[in-house]
Amino acid sequence: MTRIANAKVLVSGAGIAGTALAWWLAEHGARVTVVERADAPRDGGYKVDIRGAALTVIERMGLLDAVRSQRTGVRTGSVVDATGRRVASMDADTFGGRVHDDAELLRGDLARSLREATGDRVDYRFGDAITALGSAVTFESGRQETYDLVVGADGLRSRTRELAFGEGGVHDLGHYVAIYSVPNHLGLDREELTYVGPGRTALVYSTAGQTDAKAMFLFTDPGGARPRGREEQEAFLAEAYAHEGWEVPRLLDALAGADDFYFDSISQARLDGWSRGRVTLVGDAAYCASPASGQGTSLALVGAYVLAGELATAGLDDGPRRYEERMRPFVERNQRLGPANIKRMVLRSRGQVRMSMGMLAVLNRLPGKERLLAKVVEPIHRAATAITLPVY
Repeated sequence: MTRIANAKVLVSGAGIAGTALAWWLAEHGARVTVVERADAPRDGGYKVDIRGAALTVIERMGLLDAVRSQRTGVRTGSVVDATGRRVASMDADTFGGRVHDDAELLRGDLARSLREATGDRVDYRFGDAITALGSAVTFESGRQETYDLVVGADGLRSRTRELAFGEGGVHDLGHYVAIYSVPNHLGLDREELTYVGPGRTALVYSTAGQTDAKAMFLFTDPGGARPRGREEQEAFLAEAYAHEGWEVPRLLDALAGADDFYFDSISQARLDGWSRGRVTLVGDAAYCASPASGQGTSLALVGAYVLAGELATAGLDDGPRRYEERMRPFVERNQRLGPANIKRMVLRSRGQVRMSMGMLAVLNRLPGKERLLAKVVEPIHRAATAITLPVY
């Protein structure tokens, strides 16, 4: 058995999955290098949730207090109509599908906490990326090195996956997402507002400790080729929302000045296997559940824990297979949330919008509405806890 202790491991991607995996691999005695295409760590970002089994992982890393101290502090969520009237309001945890001790924080804050926790046990190389996999790994910088294991943690559009597995593996759910920072012209104080139109949803929220706000757009794919490059994506987004009301025009006006624009299809990674030779995938690169699932961050944390643990107990030869056997039922359970949730997040027709707004208005007046709405999030909680984590 080839043991993980003292093994030389390359992790491609310094996001949540990559940094969490680096922490656990170092904990098990591996010599870890993380390579990241971006020139520097990305702070801030959009808000993400840590639920269920992922909280256990964070606790075992000794980071639970740090995570809780960085919560977004969002207090309420409301659905608004085209005039800005609040059709329904509820507490933020119910609005975001959180229960018990689930935590919401900014992606960049979580990534920074994970990175800082690795200390000097992990070598981070920013501004570089893998270009070829063979007997040695070739990087954009021109350097070549050999490793006992290469792990792709470089997201839905994983270059590592493409090099090792070939093209494919990405399944679109028929929608797009865009996120970027905007001025907080609505004066939101830890509040989230969501506007729903036919095939078009727009929301804006503010979090604790930030003076600006984040705008998010979720919309049905109008057809045609996926836009590439920021200029095409901006035009695509503006055209999709050209006739929407509420604050949408003003939010779109802020796009030109945003330096954190993110745009992609809402998609899932679906692969028959997550390992090939001495290359293994983790997080979105292996099993992206899509932003609609609300479980991408949790899957990344749990996957990193299980992969490192199985490598530590079963070695480099058998560990990847055991990792996949343990994780796949959990992944499939959580991936099923994506297609179901996006149908509720983006409504197809004006009739659906009117019906949904009417039902929300009635529900908003009922006593105990939070208790009734909590039943809607039960599938998320069941999926988030649908794995028993060994102690490695």
